[in-house]
Amino acid sequence: MMYSIMPTSTSFFDYELPNELIAQHCVEPRDHSRLMLIDRKTGRWQHKAFYEILNEFHAGDVLVMNNTKVFRARLQTVVHGRGIELFLLRPREDGVWDVLVKPGKYVNVGDIVELGEIQGDVLSKTDVVRIRFNQSDTQVIEYANAHGEIPIPPYVEEIPSRLDQYQTVYAKETGSVAAPTAGFHFTKELLEKIQEKGIEIQYVTLHVGLGTFRPMKSETIEEHQMHNEFVIISSQTAQTINKAKKEGRRIVAVGTTTVRTLEGVAAYAAQTKGLVSLLPPEGFSGDINLFITPGFHWSVIDALITNFHFPKSTLLVLVSAFAGREHILAAYKEAVRQKYRFFSFGDAMFIS
Repeated sequence: MMYSIMPTSTSFFDYELPNELIAQHCVEPRDHSRLMLIDRKTGRWQHKAFYEILNEFHAGDVLVMNNTKVFRARLQTVVHGRGIELFLLRPREDGVWDVLVKPGKYVNVGDIVELGEIQGDVLSKTDVVRIRFNQSDTQVIEYANAHGEIPIPPYVEEIPSRLDQYQTVYAKETGSVAAPTAGFHFTKELLEKIQEKGIEIQYVTLHVGLGTFRPMKSETIEEHQMHNEFVIISSQTAQTINKAKKEGRRIVAVGTTTVRTLEGVAAYAAQTKGLVSLLPPEGFSGDINLFITPGFHWSVIDALITNFHFPKSTLLVLVSAFAGREHILAAYKEAVRQKYRFFSFGDAMFIS
């Protein structure tokens, strides 16, 4: 869904970042990362430690987090005597998966791909290869977790030795090929303190796939096409959020994946059910492909916890839509000056 009237150049969402500011691992303890507070109305910022975010919550707030869980989606195998990498993106139906293949030229429609005792038929090939495996999605994921590699971003040179190093402490529902990294900053102890303060925590699920990190290669943001991503909102979570909105309480989203889940489902409810600024009370399970750009009408979230994102990325466009492009780029310039840590393992923003 596009809300901008005039075409917007992707170059408007660019900035310069020294390579040494790209974080290679989480700080420990995780809630000791740095936190920039941003007032989205004025653009003013403050510098804090992440554990101090506790002071920014109000009793009655609803904190919404994406509880998706990363699996070891990167696998090595051989086709026609040539080594290839399979990057399992997402299951479709009846054992069919969307897969990235590298090098793609070594795989063609009709080929057989083997993963141990699991066999897959190559059904189609575009920028994504579609493969039907002869075992269930659960069995494919079990094989991947036993034999695959952690699907860390390409700019991370320090490969984690354990999967929990690239996982939130509240990860539960397996299906992501990238972590919802804004959640990295929360520890179990911090979450307990948040609940003790009277903040309600709710969970949604968005299995992070290609749509989140696919770069914008077009000249304008309007030309960029988002990939579908699978989301789940339970009826209990939907009704809790709806009640809070009616009572004027804040909905605080942890991460851009949570934002897209809430706002994408709200947009679906408005289009199909005539619900305005509400989630369907029965919940939702299905695909969304919402691209949030400047001019977007916000229905659900009131505040956002997020990391510092790639130049010219859909994620940077999203936070710019929420807080204003000028405010965000000024804050990023300040973050570079203050030597904040950027991207997946980096520091955080709280925009309210």
